[in-house]
Parts: sequence; structure tokens; C-alpha cells
Amino acid sequence: MWRRWLTNHSLLLCGTSVLLLWAFVSHSGVFLESAFAQGPLSGSQILAQAPERIERHRKADATVTVLDPQGRPVPDAQVSITQKRHTFLFGCNIFNWGRIEDPQLQEAYLTKFADLLNYATLPFYWAAYEFRPGEPNHAYTEKVARWCQEHGILTKGHPLAWNHADPAWLPEDPDEVYRLQLARIEDCVSRFRGLIDRWDVVNEPTHFNRDEFLRTAPKLTAAWSKRGQLEFTRECFLQARKASPDAILLVNDYRIDPAYERVIEGLVDESGKPLYDAIGIQSHMHGGPWSIEQTWEVCERFSRFGVPLHFTETTILSGPRPPRGGPRRPPASTPEGEGRQAEEVTRFYTVLFSHPAVEAITWWDFSDFRSWQGAPAGLLRRDMSPKPAYEALYELIKGRWWTQLECRTDPQGAAKFRGFLGDYRVVVTTAAGERVEQEFTLAKGQENLWEIRLK
Repeated sequence: MWRRWLTNHSLLLCGTSVLLLWAFVSHSGVFLESAFAQGPLSGSQILAQAPERIERHRKADATVTVLDPQGRPVPDAQVSITQKRHTFLFGCNIFNWGRIEDPQLQEAYLTKFADLLNYATLPFYWAAYEFRPGEPNHAYTEKVARWCQEHGILTKGHPLAWNHADPAWLPEDPDEVYRLQLARIEDCVSRFRGLIDRWDVVNEPTHFNRDEFLRTAPKLTAAWSKRGQLEFTRECFLQARKASPDAILLVNDYRIDPAYERVIEGLVDESGKPLYDAIGIQSHMHGGPWSIEQTWEVCERFSRFGVPLHFTETTILSGPRPPRGGPRRPPASTPEGEGRQAEEVTRFYTVLFSHPAVEAITWWDFSDFRSWQGAPAGLLRRDMSPKPAYEALYELIKGRWWTQLECRTDPQGAAKFRGFLGDYRVVVTTAAGERVEQEFTLAKGQENLWEIRLK
């Protein structure tokens, strides 16, 4: 887990220019990024420097040593090194698991999801999740989570607390609503401990009392208002931590302005320690894609909190934006829009993957089938055929940013390589035809000395 920054206030004013020096601390020690040392970088500079940052922050060295049964080095053995999974979390919500009526479309959805991604967000929206009091939809959720586990996909629950919609059965008393909210957090987090260990604990706390929520969730909003914005949010985190001390807890918001930063600053315990483990940043781009400069600036600004950044909800459209209050049938994806979407996806993911503070990117939704707001934002079309954006991401995640190689051991029985952080399968084949297979994890800040002993 990222530690606190050593400093975030090194400012040197010279005329109208501001020089920023950010100190970053990683698991393995201290490293400096000086993106603003000569003034803000342009988009072309950020992209041009991305490969070097990726090489530095997303890869590590390892040595595979092959020994015979007596512990002697085995030279000239063939070593096949194959990456199985990224440490970096490439994800999407998986809200259509088991909910597509056509079995062929459902199978295509799941197959393409597992082929590309290693991270899934599962729905915990209270009003739909517990339609009747005391009957949460845990059975369905466990099926989804088990499927993800079987396919090497890590999971996150979203969200535990959000006042977007009241369950119809909530009482009027705000104190009782607050009690029920905390009880729900304890129930969900403890129930799925070990199966779902990442949680968007509180969603959109910055503007919790906006007019829309006063209409759609008056009871939850009243309970939140009575406790206070930060006090309610803190108590939700404390309850989640009590239910699962080792869980990774996130605060999540669409706001990326100083108001959200102030909420994060206040979300600490009595000793000043953050109650969150990562910061969630929504990046819905229905109105047009973010510029490279904006994406980088958001990463730099929120990095000052010293914890990983998760881009939790990302959309880039491949067709017209649905009109507000317009016809129910959503606009279709277009060839021109799909081309632009693929280009923007490549740029956006490259910038985020190259930034050392970012740990996860979650797309929203995986296909255009029943997509949020009816927008053509999926990586797949409604018929589950892949768009160019899917193919572009596959080329990045399982191609350019993927390690698979063949090498041979030297006279000391060692084979050295540099690969992307993640899980690996190593297969050793000797000159005599003996074959041994073993799995390892390539981790940042570790020696990564992998030893394989022949039988």
C-alpha cells in the first residue's frame, strides 16, 4: 500500500510560473516524479514519455535458477516464461452476468470478459439488492463472485452506502435508517469476506444532498444529513473495517474538484490516519473524452494523498450521446465513433497505466446491451461482437503489456528476465527431456529469485 507523501508543498514561484516537485513513496522506497519541473507537460510529451514510465513502474527483474535434485546448477535448460495475470487491475462492471436471456449472447459476454479482464465490479445497490427487508440478494452475488474466482478475476462490491434510491421499506426515522445502513455494511462485508475483499464503501459523498437525491432517496438523505456529511462517511468506513480488517476500502466520486479533496482530507481517524485504502475516481465521458493533459493533472493532484488511485467508472462513447428525455431506444454505435473510441481508449489507458499512483481501471459497461443511460459506451456491441476498442485494449493488456518469452539457463543454471508485474507460469525442460512446471508472482520491490529444483 502506498505510504504518505514525504512532501506535497514544494512550490517555487518565479514570475507567473509555478514549479512543482512531487515526492512519491512506493513499496520499494522513494522515487521522484518531476512532471512539472519545467512547467506542465503537453499531451504529446506525456504520451512520448509513457513507455519509459511503464518500463520503470510496471515491470521488475527476476531470475529463474534451475537446480538438479542435489542442488547443483543445471545449465542450458530451456525456460518458458508465461504471464498468467496482471497485478494491475483491468476491470469492468459485470452487471449482466446471468441476466442476458439469449444463452449465446450470455456466453459471448462472459467469454470475452474473462479473456480480457482480471477485475470485476459487482452490484450492491441497496434498493434493488434488498427489495424486501431481511432478504438481500446474497445468493446471486455469491454465484457471480464464485465464477469470477474460478476465472482468476478479482472482485469489488459497489456500493455499500449511496443515497441514490431508498429501499421502499425503509422507515421514516433517520436514526433507524442510519442503524440499518451500518448493519447492512457489516452484513455484506462480513458475509463475503475472502470472496469480495474490495469495496466502494461510500459512493459520491461530496454532493450527497443534491436536489436529485432529496427526491429519489429522501430517507437515506435525511439520515446522512442528520449525522453530518463527514461523520456519516467515517462511520461507514469504520463499520466496514471492523467487518473485514484486511479489506481494501474505497471512497468513490464523480467529483474531481477541490470539494472532493476536502472530503478525502477529512476522512481520517482520530490519529489522522486515512480510513480509506484507495481513492476512487469516476471518469464518465459522455460529453466527450478527457484530454491527455486533464487525465494526467487529475492523477497528479489526487496522488498527494499517498494511496493508490482507482479509476472506477470509465466510459468513452462510440456513437451519439443519448438525448435527455428522448426516445427510449438508445443511439447505435457507428463505425466512425468506434474508431474514435478505440483511439481515445488507447490514449487514456496508456496515460493511466504509465502513472505510478494508478492501480486499477474499471470500464462501464462491458457491452451496449442495457448499458447505463442507454449510451453506446460498451467495448462490445449489443450482439456481443467486439468493437475496435476491445481489440485495442486486448492488444495492450495481453500484447504490448504482457510478458511471454523463451530463454535458456547459463552455466550457473540461471535465466534472467524483466517482465510485467503479475502471476507467471514457468516451465523448465532439460536436455534429457525432463519437464518441471511451477508458478510464481513477479512483485515490485522484491528480489524475485525463483528457484526450480528438478525431481
